[in-house]
Amino acid sequence: MKIHLKLNIDTPEPENPSKESPVLPQTEEVLIADDNTKVGNSTKVILFNDEWHTFEEVVNQLIKAIKCSESRAEELTWEVHTKGKACVYDGDLDDCLRISDILEEIGLHTQIEY
Repeated sequence: MKIHLKLNIDTPEPENPSKESPVLPQTEEVLIADDNTKVGNSTKVILFNDEWHTFEEVVNQLIKAIKCSESRAEELTWEVHTKGKACVYDGDLDDCLRISDILEEIGLHTQIEY
């Protein structure tokens, strides 16, 4: 979840105020992110649970797609199974597109978020 806030910053009043040049408050944009969100231009691959693929099929495809260990693939697969979805990769858009394509080779449902 990302929340953008615009904050007004108080500026001192001018010594000789004139009607021709009003002092406007400055604004600063602040990005607030929760613990699961990286601030920046990060792109994510989200993998969704389904009722068709076995645990082993998903584990093997994750290993192929993100080149992780079997134990990491099992952790991600368990998260997908229990929570309904999981972020399985976070990085550049080109990498996310490649990884998503590999996961979808066997019909897994993915989404790219950026």
